[in-house]
Amino acid sequence: MCYAIYMQADYRKLWKLLIDKNMKKTDLIPIAGVSTNIVAKLNKGEYVSMDSLAKICKALNCDIGDIVTFGEK
Repeated sequence: MCYAIYMQADYRKLWKLLIDKNMKKTDLIPIAGVSTNIVAKLNKGEYVSMDSLAKICKALNCDIGDIVTFGEK
């Protein structure tokens, strides 16, 4: 029997970091160079590519662990 384990992304750390920096979610679009679709996916806790997360980390000068955690779905 094969079980698939899906990891749920949790972006609450990202939202807290934005609050701490006095920024809005939509501020990620111009500063990180991500699309509105990416921000919408983040808002829903959906999968976002590592490339997009790397852009956000670079723009916010942080590490991946500062913006996302993963848990079992």
